[in-house]
Amino acid sequence: QLGLPPIIQEFANLEKGLLIVTGPTGQGKSTTIASLIEYINTNSSKHIVTIEDPVEYLFHSGKSIISQREYGTDTMSFERALKSALREDADVVFVGEMRDLATFDAVLTIAEAGHLVFTTLHTNEASQTPSRIVDAFPKNQQVQVRQQLANVLAGIVSQRLVQKASGQGRLPACEIMVANAAIRNLIREGKDHQIQSVIQT
Repeated sequence: QLGLPPIIQEFANLEKGLLIVTGPTGQGKSTTIASLIEYINTNSSKHIVTIEDPVEYLFHSGKSIISQREYGTDTMSFERALKSALREDADVVFVGEMRDLATFDAVLTIAEAGHLVFTTLHTNEASQTPSRIVDAFPKNQQVQVRQQLANVLAGIVSQRLVQKASGQGRLPACEIMVANAAIRNLIREGKDHQIQSVIQT
């Protein structure tokens, strides 16, 4: 119904990993992730935890159990809420937005612990996203962070909403980066400038 490319649905079938949906504000990032969560909720028995500011979509548990937390109401810290999600043995964690170093760190840690993590980030292209994450960390941690990110990343979806030719409504235009062996190596080696050509290939 949303007009998303079918490959995006495949991210919802993963057992673990990190999917980042990027793009400017108001381009449907949260809606894309909400559709993935609802797909999992309809088709799988999982424990899903969302941590948002604010909660944008209300989910009703189907086959899955969904717990939603709102920053400022249910938790005063994204980092603390993420640590809590680890203790609750969540299968899927949605972090509304990666906004600071503590959140970046917590998201990588949760994905590394074997959970499926969805999150959003404000970058313009999929290829810019790894650098944006790595550069948030102090220089002495960046090599380790590159290794972590390369190990856990499942993919990056960069999207914009474009007007339909009919003029009625909008559709998402998506650039999709699947984290294959080539992408992982480029991230590890800090050769982010080559990612764009791999996506095109």
